[in-house]
Amino acid sequence: MSGGQGQFNNSPRGEDKDVEAGTSSFTEYEESPFDITSTKNAPVERLRRWRQAALVLNASRRFRYTLDLKREEDKKRMLRKMRAHAQAIRAAHLFKAAASRVNGIITSSPPSPGGGDFGIGQEQIVSISRDQNIGALQELGGVKGLSGLLKTNLEKGIHGDDDDISKRKSAFGSNTYPQKKGRSFWRFVWEASQDLTLIILIVAAAASLALGIKTEGIEKGWYDGISIAFAVLLVIVVTATSDYRQSLQFQNLNEEKRNIRLEVTRDGRRVEISIYDIVVPADGVLVAGHSLAVDESSMTGESKIVHKNSTKNPFLMSGCKVADGHGTMLVTGVGVNTEWGLLMASVSEDNGGETPLQVRLNGVATFIGIVGLTVAGVVLFVLVVRYFTGHTKGANGAPQFVGGHTKFDHVLDDLVKIITVAVTIVVVAVPEGLPLAVTLTLAYSMRKMMADKALVRRLSACETMGSATTICSDKTGTLTLNEMTVVECYTGFQKMDPPDSSSKLPPPFTSILVEGIAHNTTGSVFRSESGEVQVSGSPTERAILNWAIKLGMDFDALRSESSAVHFFPFNSEQKRGGVAVKSPDSTVHVHWKGAAEIVLGSCTHYMDENESPVDMSGDKMAELKNAINDMAARSLRCVAIAFRNFEADKIPTDEDQLSRWVLPEDELVLLAIVGIKDPCRPGVKNSVLLCQKAGVKVRMVTGDNIQTAKAIALECGILASDSDASEPNLIEGKVFRAYSEAERDRICEEISVMGRSSPNDKLLLVQSLKRKGHVVAVTGDGTNDAPALHEADIGLSMGIQGTEVAKEKSDIIILDDNFESVVKVVRWGRSVYANIQKFIQFQLTVNVAALVINVVAAISSGDVPLTAVQLLWVNLIMDTLGALALATEPPTDHLMDRDPVGRREPLITNIMWRNLFVQAMYQVTVLLVLNFRGISILNLDHKPNAERVKNTVIFNAFVICQIFNEFNARKPDEFNIFQGVLRNHLFVGIICITIVLQVVIVEFLGTFASTIKLDWEMWLICIGIGSISWPLAVIGKCIPVPETPVSQYFRINRWRRNSSGT
Repeated sequence: MSGGQGQFNNSPRGEDKDVEAGTSSFTEYEESPFDITSTKNAPVERLRRWRQAALVLNASRRFRYTLDLKREEDKKRMLRKMRAHAQAIRAAHLFKAAASRVNGIITSSPPSPGGGDFGIGQEQIVSISRDQNIGALQELGGVKGLSGLLKTNLEKGIHGDDDDISKRKSAFGSNTYPQKKGRSFWRFVWEASQDLTLIILIVAAAASLALGIKTEGIEKGWYDGISIAFAVLLVIVVTATSDYRQSLQFQNLNEEKRNIRLEVTRDGRRVEISIYDIVVPADGVLVAGHSLAVDESSMTGESKIVHKNSTKNPFLMSGCKVADGHGTMLVTGVGVNTEWGLLMASVSEDNGGETPLQVRLNGVATFIGIVGLTVAGVVLFVLVVRYFTGHTKGANGAPQFVGGHTKFDHVLDDLVKIITVAVTIVVVAVPEGLPLAVTLTLAYSMRKMMADKALVRRLSACETMGSATTICSDKTGTLTLNEMTVVECYTGFQKMDPPDSSSKLPPPFTSILVEGIAHNTTGSVFRSESGEVQVSGSPTERAILNWAIKLGMDFDALRSESSAVHFFPFNSEQKRGGVAVKSPDSTVHVHWKGAAEIVLGSCTHYMDENESPVDMSGDKMAELKNAINDMAARSLRCVAIAFRNFEADKIPTDEDQLSRWVLPEDELVLLAIVGIKDPCRPGVKNSVLLCQKAGVKVRMVTGDNIQTAKAIALECGILASDSDASEPNLIEGKVFRAYSEAERDRICEEISVMGRSSPNDKLLLVQSLKRKGHVVAVTGDGTNDAPALHEADIGLSMGIQGTEVAKEKSDIIILDDNFESVVKVVRWGRSVYANIQKFIQFQLTVNVAALVINVVAAISSGDVPLTAVQLLWVNLIMDTLGALALATEPPTDHLMDRDPVGRREPLITNIMWRNLFVQAMYQVTVLLVLNFRGISILNLDHKPNAERVKNTVIFNAFVICQIFNEFNARKPDEFNIFQGVLRNHLFVGIICITIVLQVVIVEFLGTFASTIKLDWEMWLICIGIGSISWPLAVIGKCIPVPETPVSQYFRINRWRRNSSGT
């Protein structure tokens, strides 16, 4: 276990409309509960407020993929209980320790006999770990005794063969915890049926069935009621099927998120395994560690860092984070036998919370729903008034209602039909599926992003990435290949060529050099029986260890001959790490390794060819600094290795004092400076240029030498030329850190490269960029990167080199640590937003056309051309099938030809309004003309069932218009609407299914859908009406639209009214 360019304006949107920064004067009057630009770390009260404001017909479905506020409160309550338990244990042990000091005795529970194949049972070992019973541990012989009972070698680990793993799983359980079973398909059917309008329609269908049978007899009276019930059932089944498939995708993604990879020692080798494969009894006790500091706040609630040692405080709890240092842990509990496992077993899976787009779409759905309810109310009122005033005619042309003559049963049946039409208008008008289209496209996108090496941990990050205006990227492993090799080496007396030529170094010199490398590392070397050498550790560590092996280093022999007394782990703040090593003759060497110019600055001597320390003269210092600069300018990572002697009697003997001892870092003797080559990733320059073209500025923030950073930035295209490499475009972290907040805000947008930066410098840069209105994405891999990852709008951690702390604080994990994958995430983020806009345009066109046609027809003639069953089918096309077809469009290169989407830019753009208006007006005009003059236009004057044929043509033409318009919606601002259509198999499949079902409904389900069979001429007329929408879309796209969004005019007018009223 170890802790381990294009031109840009001064604001992402321009000074005149920096809406995201909140500088537009009218935005302060926006009090909409749906105006949430970021749900990351949003207050619970704010999230509760939009839920209360939303118009919802089916709460269980609408809020399925939003944060469960009650569950979050339960989780916090459980954590408080566990923290109280941990604090009670700590207090009890302090009391017992005090008592033992007074009475001279130690009380502990006696060891109970082990069970099965091991010398200790699961219950006892869990009890010791959970109660942190140091006394019981000591009675077992400490960590060494416990490892013997568990048949675990502290150096080599367990054997790890299948038989051994099976026995351990049987004795101590597996590293999993009980999880709630996924919802069954029938649960989704039940939830889909909770829609208020569908319930009303079912009631209406039952009433219509009863009244129809009573008034018309069983042979004909059951048609209307059963038709409506069947249509409602079809809507429920299709909706439930879509939701069920979506939930399965989320379950698979959650499995990937939980499957953490980590290094363990098995049979003497370091191997990477899944967290589920830890089988020794991830609570544990510390075997050995150096400067190990653990953040236990997730369990205890205390924010202070706890320092661990193997004698007085060895217990480590799962769910806690390593803040500093490194160590080896003997695992004592897995799964539900740990405190964290108990918590996770009691808390069901979190769906990640709602996204800003989801909240905004709930606002849009609420607004449209209110309009729809109003329209439905008007239609209901008009139809009822017309009915009772005798203006509603029957099929024979006579009034349906005649006062004093029409039977009550007939009146009730007619009223049920009127109410059914009004309620069905509500079903079509209230876009209940609109907010759910976000989760549909996110589920699809997240699954596809896994193939693009990106694992989304937080749903909102996927869409927020589409708004990113800047990416602050690490260098090593992200922009470079992370395949490091030592290619140059300088000692104090020569440049070694080749760098691994051991013959050029005196043996005593080599001896002390490899001693420092062997001990001052977090990597390891394993030599198999066949002689094959395997090196593990970070890429830098592997490069130096491989170099030392070529110089003749015997890793195991050096580690066993001498012992590490105290360790100062490398960290990104200090840029160096050190170790005090005691040899068999009691000689103590303090070895240091780290950033070349920093370690060199502490050197007062260098070792010459005679193995004698020589004073570091000014000329020699200048010579070595020039060598460092020369290597850095060639994009080499420069690492210096130095040491000093230290008196053994000055080393603290008390463990507490030793843990606080600061390794001496002055008067060092330089041994070597190595240059490590880490080439740029092949496609990274094109990716950077693609980002710049898309309005996303890429900034490199690295801990490396400023000259190395400059060389890589030039190679990657982050810096266009040497002329750009000046402050503040190229800046050191300490310089940026020294500025005041106002000065940092002033220059932050000009920064392209920050070298020798600490994690805190990265955090300061992120904060400054956010204050300037940028949407910031940040990459990070270290524990110390966690604050910046948390602060950023989108935190991107590295899947290979990233620590678990960094991954937990991030929103997206880049599985291959590749910058190209980051750019793919930007494309997917923009795709999510674009797909939702396509669906909105398509759905609103159907909404407007269906509502206007039925309202105008109802008011003018007292009848509606689209029946309840037909409207339910249209709703199915528009809602579930439309979302599946349009919300799953794959991203295109065209998305990267536009600027980032502002988080407060309107969802419905002027282009969408234009397209919507053109198509809706065409459909309304044509279908209303058919409604009022269709019989004569279609030459049906003397044909039987003329009215039914006309209404069937209206219904058929309306549906076919939607099929053609679905193609238009794919490309709202492009002329070629067919580009890439065959690559989207789901879109093609849904179009085909819709066509087949429409033919079946018209030709074979006439009784249910109130349609009649059409001849081929009528089909051609319907297809002709629908096909006109394609050339009409081309003409419409030639109409220019104003740059100022339509919605902004309403905001300005509201602001003026508010201003005049104050």
